[in-house]
Amino acid sequence: MTKLKFASLAVAAAFATAANAQEVVRLGNLKFAHYGAVSYIKEIAPKCGIKVEEHVFAKGPDVMQAILAGELDVGATASEAAIQGRANGAPIYVVAGFAKGGARLVARPDSGIKSIKDLKGKKVGVTRGGIHEVLLAAELSQAGLTFSDQPGKDVQLVFLAFADLNQALLGKNLDAIMQSEPQSSQAINKGYGVEVMKPYDTPIGEPVRTMVMSEKFYSTRRATAEKFMKCFVQATKTFIDDKPTAEKYVRNVIFKGQITADDFQDAIANSPYTYDITPQHIQVTTDVMNKSGVGKMRKAPVATEWVKTDLLDEAKKSLNIK
Repeated sequence: MTKLKFASLAVAAAFATAANAQEVVRLGNLKFAHYGAVSYIKEIAPKCGIKVEEHVFAKGPDVMQAILAGELDVGATASEAAIQGRANGAPIYVVAGFAKGGARLVARPDSGIKSIKDLKGKKVGVTRGGIHEVLLAAELSQAGLTFSDQPGKDVQLVFLAFADLNQALLGKNLDAIMQSEPQSSQAINKGYGVEVMKPYDTPIGEPVRTMVMSEKFYSTRRATAEKFMKCFVQATKTFIDDKPTAEKYVRNVIFKGQITADDFQDAIANSPYTYDITPQHIQVTTDVMNKSGVGKMRKAPVATEWVKTDLLDEAKKSLNIK
């Protein structure tokens, strides 16, 4: 074997070793505009010294089930799925927030609905078990309205998947929907929906979407968890600072050109990217869920026992982000 050929093989072996050395992080995510920075992590992961395998799910509770089954290390979900998961024994920690808001009550233009109280006697669509159901329940309770998916209450709820809510509103099968982004912006921009309100005036305020880690990943793969969190912070900073990159990635890569520039910009105006979360926010959300009965919980978890932001704090400090 020539020296040149031997050297080439040695270099190839070194590259292979380096590639194998990159630990794989299995990430669960959802297909929404404000989950875009989370999805972007996999694009920059090699620079962070890791490989991220993204698995996209229909709703947050599906992400929690995959973590429970040991199929994911990290998951992006709304807070209610994380809270319900922890309440029912999921070994997880909330380690960061990644977006705020992301909800809107949208009505048919001909429905006459101008406020939450106008929902009396109406059919309202919402996705079962999601933060949007929690917010809707909180708003209706605050307005003194009763609600159920069965007839006989002030408001009749109709449970549908996020993807089906707009179609039901367009087809006039519903009077209003509590919807996520960018779907609520799409309904408004296409003219078959009007905004009634952004449901942020309950004790929950603007709901913060949560990044959760399995306890096993957090505890036993600490170095990899640190790399992942730095990658998350870098991806989020990119999307906050470089809006054209964020828009291009969400519109073209995630939604394959199915949403317009206006849809994206309106969606992110209502669901800005962030890094942070507090035990207080998770506790208030837990308390509202408990009171409204949304999400079955064996035992309501205490937020200070499972909201752990030390990895986030370290990552932000290392990247000079306040």
